[in-house]
Amino acid sequence: MDSINKKYYKISEVADILNIPASTLRFWEKQFTIIKPKRNTKNTRFYTPADIEIIRMVYFLVKEKGLKLDAAQQQIKINRHNVSQRTEVIERLKDVREKLQSMLDALNAIR
Repeated sequence: MDSINKKYYKISEVADILNIPASTLRFWEKQFTIIKPKRNTKNTRFYTPADIEIIRMVYFLVKEKGLKLDAAQQQIKINRHNVSQRTEVIERLKDVREKLQSMLDALNAIR
């Protein structure tokens, strides 16, 4: 999980953080009313850390759980806190798994 420490991120940075295409972010912005990045006079999108967390929830529901867009939007509307918590827990578990795998690889390299 990449650390989020800036106030605003451009669409390309968010795409890199979440490892999804910028076109997917633009599409989801049209489909999910909850995703509302700020825009400047040149119409450049600027995402806050809160926006990125919402997009993480959408990613979890759509890409990992396989929900359709309407169902994902409904889940976020009905049970946003639970979805947010679940997304956070899964991200932490992925980090732990990655660290454990690197330790296991290091141990196997010693043998």
